[in-house]
Parts: sequence; C-alpha cells; structure tokens
Amino acid sequence: MKFSELNIPSDILGALEKMGYEEMTPVQEAAYPIIAEGHDLCALAETGSGKTAACAIPLIQKVDPELNAIQGLVIVPTRELCIQYVTEIQHIARRTSVVPFAVYGGFDKDIDIAKLKHGVHILVATPGRLLDYLYSGVLSFKHVKCAILDEADELLKVGFLEDIEFILSCIIREHQTLLFSATMPEDIKKLAHDCLRDPRHISLITERKAPTSIDHYFTYQHPKDKQAALIKYLKEEDVKQALIFCNARHMVDKMFASLRKDFEDVGYIHAGLSQDKRTSVFRQFKNMKIRYLFASDVAGRGLDFSHVSHVVNWDLPQGRESYTHRTGRTGRMGKKGKALTFVTRHDLSDLRELIGRNEISPLWIGKDPLLANNTSPERKARNRKRPFRPNRGKGKPVAKP
Repeated sequence: MKFSELNIPSDILGALEKMGYEEMTPVQEAAYPIIAEGHDLCALAETGSGKTAACAIPLIQKVDPELNAIQGLVIVPTRELCIQYVTEIQHIARRTSVVPFAVYGGFDKDIDIAKLKHGVHILVATPGRLLDYLYSGVLSFKHVKCAILDEADELLKVGFLEDIEFILSCIIREHQTLLFSATMPEDIKKLAHDCLRDPRHISLITERKAPTSIDHYFTYQHPKDKQAALIKYLKEEDVKQALIFCNARHMVDKMFASLRKDFEDVGYIHAGLSQDKRTSVFRQFKNMKIRYLFASDVAGRGLDFSHVSHVVNWDLPQGRESYTHRTGRTGRMGKKGKALTFVTRHDLSDLRELIGRNEISPLWIGKDPLLANNTSPERKARNRKRPFRPNRGKGKPVAKP
C-alpha cells in the first residue's frame, strides 16, 4: 500500500514524498490504522522495518498545534536513539506547526528548560533525564494523548522498569500507549501488558527470528589469531560501512587503537565517551565520514545506519536479543547485509543455543567447530564407517580406503 492511499494530510504526505517514502512497509501498513483509531498496541517487527515512521506519522496527526503543551511522549533507552527518533519526527513534521524536541543526559539543562518553556508538542526522551525534569517540576504531562516505548524490551527490564512505571503514572489523563520492539522475551511480554489497555498485537517475526536480508557468517579462531583474521576479512570484503561490536569498552578502545594503523576512516563509540563526542561520532558515521566503527552495545539498538553493509561481532554477543539487535544494523529496509561473528572454544555452548533459538542458518568461514564436535549417534555411525588409522610413515594420518 502507498502512503498516498491513506487519509494523511497533504503537508505530512509532501514531507514523506521528499523523504522518498512511497510504499508502506509491512509494519507501517499493519500499525497505522490501529494507532489512528486510538488503540493501544504491542508491535514486534524486525530491525530496519520502519517502526519509527509507523508510529511517528499518526502521532503527528494527533497533535493540536494550537495547544502549547506536550501531547506526545516517546521514551527510548539510549541517547543516540533519542537523537535519531526526534530527527525522524522533525523530517516528517517539517511542513506542519508541530514542534518535536529531545531531552537526554549529557546535554545542557538550561537549553532544555528554555525550549520546554517555549513550547514542545512531541517530547522524545531517555528515562534518566525525563525523571530529572519530572522531579524538579519542569515537565507536565497533563495533555499527553499518546505515550510510545521504543525498544520496549530494554525499557521494561529490571533496571528501567520502576522508572518507566513512574513516568507513565505521571500521565494523568486517559491515553494511548504503544510498545515497539524487535524482540520481546516472554517475561518482558508479561510486564508489557501491565502498561497496556486492551491492546492490539502485531508480530511480523513469529515465523523467522533472523531477517532473511542478512547472511550470517561465523569463523572459529584462536584468540591470538582473531585480529589478523579480522584485518584480512575487512580488506577482502567489499565494505561500504562496517560496525564492529565488542562486549567491553576497553576492548573497543584497544581495537580502535590497533586497527587505525591498518585502515583509514576508523572511529569508536561507547558509553564512556562524553555526550558531545558520542553525538559527533554518531553523525560522522551517519554521514559516511567514518567507514569502520568500533562500538559497544550503545550502538546496538534501533539506530538506523542505512549504509552499513557489514556487522562484525568481535565478541560473541551476550544473549540472543543482543545478537538480533547488533546484526540488525545491516540488511535494513530490505537491503542485503552480512554479519560475521568471531567464535572461540569458550563460546561453543552459547553459540549452539544462539543459532538454535534465533533460527539462523550459519555460514562458516573455515571449519565448523559445531560439526567437528558433533557426537550424535548419526555422526558416530559415519565415523565408524571411515575409521582413521595412524600412518606408519611420515606425514599425517590418512583414512583407510
């Protein structure tokens, strides 16, 4: 379906056309009528499927520009996602009188407060900064009509849950609540229902957890050989942009320092950097001034880097949701992408679970250690048919014919 077939005001439709948005993605087509009709929604869809625009378009339509008050609230887990989300809303609302604004940690509070007092219709925020302003009385949610939790599975985890519950309790009028995520574990799904009222459900990932637009490669390496293998891979591949994930900040720093000697246009980002530095790196990567970006999981959720052709997991991600979000930075909006994960001997048990639960068809560069360590009855039977006997002469053992 095309956006032009919907009852969208001409000012919003014109902005969408300028952005190149003509055909609706499946999640946009499924979510738009539900949101427009005012129902609560729990939507699960692959990363890069257009979830942001799916709720931003009807949200802008719900705003009364004549009312100088916050009417839409969007909560996201990271600063970078906050910037990306408000930028998308700004582009869609550019021909309207709707004013979006973002607040997040690390930015000047005086500027925030001045802007909020001047007038904001849609507020995008991270939980920490939002709580600061609620406790200090800077914000009022008296006129909020719609609240959106993006990356809802992360927001409803133990560390965030109490904050989110308090924030939503500050919305005193009956309102619409929308949850969007690429993953939703069962325990988080139960918590989500506490935030929703008679919700509608959309799930476009039930049948296949791993997007088909991504080829999932793995390589089994000794830790000492990983760096040489990574350099070889990046030099041999046709890399437009690459995101290289590490599990720890110190490893991000170390890999950046090492590989900047072998490659140009290398950058790094993690939560230990100042907000100004993080924002600068984020924008440089979006604008393709950085080609190879080493990152912690701060860059692993929701961020739309449309030119990323390759994602590399230097470390095996800690959990299948993390793998889904990391690899989802490529292969977005139907484009093809490649994900390469480095595996060591210590990762094998976690790897089996990851591949099984994410329903991945792994492509191995080099030997497949899972196959080599397969001790199933079928494999044992095959081994018995071709027994290996030591060669009495020089050289390697050979199979008996």
